[in-house]
Amino acid sequence: MTPYRALVFSATAAAIVLGSSVALGRLLEARARRDSHELPPWTGLPTPARATLDTLTRTGHDLYLNSCAHCHGADARGDEGPDLHALQVSDRRIANVVLRGIPGEMPSFAKKHSPEEVAALIAYLRTLD
Repeated sequence: MTPYRALVFSATAAAIVLGSSVALGRLLEARARRDSHELPPWTGLPTPARATLDTLTRTGHDLYLNSCAHCHGADARGDEGPDLHALQVSDRRIANVVLRGIPGEMPSFAKKHSPEEVAALIAYLRTLD
């Protein structure tokens, strides 16, 4: 192989490696953005018009009993799923878990509950001590 061919081969190989690295980096960054539960900005979930905290928590309690109690227990103390009292995570994290689920552990409820209903569920969960 001539020195010129070796140089072209090396440059081509380096370009392929660099391009692959950049593409992989972008893919990982996009995945991290998609899966993160703390990336700003987060404007929160919409709440129904004229909803009070009391009506939100009552609605959230009813939704909880229909969708969550079979795994987390009627009292939210845990059964198959963990205890939900005094959660130490953000509302964004709760919303992400409810809407996306946890692979192999919890199903997604994105098709079952609207963002307003998820806001009501969070309001209810925040009342648990």
